[in-house]
Amino acid sequence: MDAKKVSVIIPVFNEIHTLEKILEKVENSRMQSLQKEIIIVDDASTDGSREILEKLKLENRYKIYFHQKNMGKGAAIRTAINHFTGDIVVIQDADLEYDPDDYEDLIKLIVQDKADVVYGSRLSGGKPSRSFKFTHLVGNKVLTLVTNLLYDSTLTDMETCYKAFKADVINNIKIKSNRFEFEPEITAKVLKKKYRLYETSISYYGRDYNEGKKITWKDGIIALITLIKYRFLD
Repeated sequence: MDAKKVSVIIPVFNEIHTLEKILEKVENSRMQSLQKEIIIVDDASTDGSREILEKLKLENRYKIYFHQKNMGKGAAIRTAINHFTGDIVVIQDADLEYDPDDYEDLIKLIVQDKADVVYGSRLSGGKPSRSFKFTHLVGNKVLTLVTNLLYDSTLTDMETCYKAFKADVINNIKIKSNRFEFEPEITAKVLKKKYRLYETSISYYGRDYNEGKKITWKDGIIALITLIKYRFLD
């Protein structure tokens, strides 16, 4: 694959304490000498994140878009997909749970044309991983197990944020989910379309709720329903 540019999509909702830091880390990340395009979608933040992005937009360093009402992570990613121009697309949360220094490992197999999609696994070992909540671990393992059973796959971490796609793959998948169910929906559709999906180990510096984590057990139930739904629907 003759990749020249990577588009990094960053959905933002109330991340004032980490926003500028993560943008600095994304800008400084290693990416095999490829060009980098950073696309940010603010999902109607109310904590000052939006004001920071409004100032950054004037500098013309990033592509920045604003939702007028909070719609969810999936909706923010869908907005960004309409504006990327790269050969590879990477999803990046606006917190500091995931390390942009892992980008090279994430995109390497795509650049080598061995994979169409690569997931960064927090659970395959080999890199630092914060000991996060046991209930989150169990929920993740259950959802990943259900994914593997329904779609005949061998994933270790379906719910990971770090997902990289060839441009034509992400353009060929219609995302309908507005919120965190983006993860199971995109996974279901990638597996049903038989794209070459690989995993690679990544670092993980998980947050607790008092540090700003937003996903809850209710999102786990919705993810389970989403996995089952897209096993039978397009």
